[in-house]
Amino acid sequence: MPGTRKLGKPTDQRMAMLRAMVTYLLEHGQIKTTISRAKDVAPLTEKMITLAKNNNLAAYRQALSFLTKEDVAKKLFDEIGPKYESRNGGYTRIVRIGPRRGDAAEMAFIQLV
Repeated sequence: MPGTRKLGKPTDQRMAMLRAMVTYLLEHGQIKTTISRAKDVAPLTEKMITLAKNNNLAAYRQALSFLTKEDVAKKLFDEIGPKYESRNGGYTRIVRIGPRRGDAAEMAFIQLV
């Protein structure tokens, strides 16, 4: 991904964190994080939902290779994919909620629309 934020982590740790965040977002529908992390999680989540809309075995396996929990992949294909069938993109929303108390990092909720 050209122009990717490094988020102060080596590539393997950054990708592991983003995979976990995408999995958690799909599992719970919303997460609270910093704005820069939310901006990195959004396109990855959109890609997973687009895969779920295809709803075939190849797409399911591709999602399984990225997500960290098998039951989340099942939920993605059984519930979330069909829910967004008529929508062309824009499955996530980032809502800014102000600075964090400890270090004043700008915080946000990222949620499924």
